[in-house]
Amino acid sequence: MDAPLRLIAANPLDQLAKTVEALLVVASAPLTAAELAEAAGDDPERIEAALGLVGERYREGRSGIVLEHVAGGWAFRAGREEAAACARLFERPAQRNLSQAALETLAIVAYLGPCSRPDIARIRGVAAESAVANLLERGLIAEAGRDTSAGGAVRYRTTPLFERVFGLESLSELPRLDDVGADAAAIRDRLNTVAQQRSA
Repeated sequence: MDAPLRLIAANPLDQLAKTVEALLVVASAPLTAAELAEAAGDDPERIEAALGLVGERYREGRSGIVLEHVAGGWAFRAGREEAAACARLFERPAQRNLSQAALETLAIVAYLGPCSRPDIARIRGVAAESAVANLLERGLIAEAGRDTSAGGAVRYRTTPLFERVFGLESLSELPRLDDVGADAAAIRDRLNTVAQQRSA
């Protein structure tokens, strides 16, 4: 029996569920079953079964924390009754006092992400370092790999906290650019230009 098979055989499902629980607690973004399987050194089918155990353990109404499938992966969120208290502790400070530069940067990442600071700078016409650092510190955006066509620049995406702060179930609920107003055409042209440069 090779090492991975020995590991699987020696890892009862309840223990695997504890491992999955720990991975989800320390992760900064939702994890897919494949990512959980790789980190746990186990089989994806057993991971799905373990997720079922974790989901039962953290069921709405039974726990203040709930397991949720979001953004293509699994993550913990506050239960509905507990969400208001969590919002007062974390989410309002995340949204409070966002500068115009930070809001513009956040909108670009939400609509175009994952995107890099050079992408953001080309769209806004000014440097993006400060705004990106501000949003990273608040937990509204996170690193999402590197851009192979821009000298390896770090790319950024919005986080589940961004969606909660702005009352979105997913990024698909973002307003269409056509609804933004008079500047929609210019914004769309800038986004399209950067997208074309990235795909060239």
